[in-house]
Amino acid sequence: MSNMPSDCDVIDDIEDMVTPHEPTPHERQFSRKSVVPRARRRKALPLPEELQADSVIPGTQKVWVKTWGCSHNNSDGEYMAGQLAASGYKMSDSPSDADVWLLNSCTVKNPAEDHFRNSLRKAQDQNKTVVVAGCVPQAQPRMDYLKGLSIIGVQQIDRVVEVVDEAVKGHTVRLLAQKKDNGRRLGGARLDLPKIRKNPLIEIISINTGCLNACTYCKTKHARGSLASYSVVELVERARQSFQEGVCEIWLTSEDTGAYGRDIGVTLPSLLWALVREVPEGCMLRVGMTNPPYILEHLEEMAKILNHPRVYAFLHVPVQSASDSVLMDMKREYCCRDFMRVVDFLKDKVPGITIATDIICGFPGETDADFQETLELVKKYRFPSLFINQFYPRPGTPAAKMEQVPAQVKKQRTKQLSALFHSYNPYDHKVGERQRVLVTEDSFDSQYYVAHNKYYEQVLVPKRPEFKGQMITVDIYDSGKHFMRGRMVKDTAVISPSISRPLQKGEVSGLAQVRPAVPRLCVSA
Repeated sequence: MSNMPSDCDVIDDIEDMVTPHEPTPHERQFSRKSVVPRARRRKALPLPEELQADSVIPGTQKVWVKTWGCSHNNSDGEYMAGQLAASGYKMSDSPSDADVWLLNSCTVKNPAEDHFRNSLRKAQDQNKTVVVAGCVPQAQPRMDYLKGLSIIGVQQIDRVVEVVDEAVKGHTVRLLAQKKDNGRRLGGARLDLPKIRKNPLIEIISINTGCLNACTYCKTKHARGSLASYSVVELVERARQSFQEGVCEIWLTSEDTGAYGRDIGVTLPSLLWALVREVPEGCMLRVGMTNPPYILEHLEEMAKILNHPRVYAFLHVPVQSASDSVLMDMKREYCCRDFMRVVDFLKDKVPGITIATDIICGFPGETDADFQETLELVKKYRFPSLFINQFYPRPGTPAAKMEQVPAQVKKQRTKQLSALFHSYNPYDHKVGERQRVLVTEDSFDSQYYVAHNKYYEQVLVPKRPEFKGQMITVDIYDSGKHFMRGRMVKDTAVISPSISRPLQKGEVSGLAQVRPAVPRLCVSA
């Protein structure tokens, strides 16, 4: 009898496909002694069996990868796509043409999970093979709507090929374990795995997973767990590899970059200084989100790093609320004065710095007075980048059990804060400035290229192919709520920061190859 599982069997790990009762080679040899061969009539050899049209050969299918959520999740999605492509699967931009849907989920807010669930239903309606990944199935693998589906855990993305191989054969595989080394939890899968960057010019590097907090509203902690950091050596090597593949911008990401290294005895500034030494001239490094408690003790060093010409003077520091009583109920482990100290210090020591922040409207127990404190904070700092979130109770979190603010009140506060945010234009005073910008992306409407200046402010420039991946000088002639527009200054140098020619869109990173060098200085425009 075959040991292969039936369609309804669940394999907790690939190794489970081999039964523990499989006879050993010694047992097989011993059993042969009691076997007496018997002569039998020779039959005509059958004709070669034709390959059935419906045979399933893993690695020949088209795969569509859909990712929701943060840059950490996007990096995971890029790694999974790269490994699948390197193993022979064809990556598709069209969900309808794909045979397999790999859905990489986000659990931060209800709408993100709703989109994930709706896509899952759509895939099942179209009889697609489905594999799910990300924070939703990692946090709640026993949800009814996930029954019978193969799952790739957030620390198991290096085994995506194994899982997809089994899924296309009709088996269910769930890999949810944490990666450990001598009992110590690791940051995740190796950083040198094959990868398909969504943007070949930008590398997203997750420096750690999990965090040290226990915020009462957060579901991500259930999925990503406690802090686990990659070593400085691993991260520096990944940055080097990325630059050798033509990347000109690196984003450092995690659930809390400020907490980096506390589990392995190093600090965020020590990592950043090591990385800065690897950044070629003209390339840029962006530091990801950090919560106030863990950045406070590094303010002096962080100011020096953010002033470095190859580091964006940008920091994302979520405040969530300006009310200390609300922050206490959230278990954020800081008060509003701590947040203001971070902002005031960095604004003083890093002139022009962009501080982005997040605010939750309608957290349980938030009073009108609490919300008014938040409004006053926004009026004071006029944050150029503000992420406004209406509170959604996430199942299984302490905040979901608290007395909720009425839905209409939450909606009204969200609307009021949004109106305040849109009442000021942060870039009007920059019209007429001359700026150096790095061009890396297409605009959403595909009418412009998107560049960023030293302060990671968005500058739209003409869509001329020779600008992509270049550092150019522009004159700012217009501004909007979220952007400026710039014209290329004539007779100024166009610098090519990439030390190698960038990979083509869809090309797999991490495969051994020699990349041709590019000129460091192009002809003047």
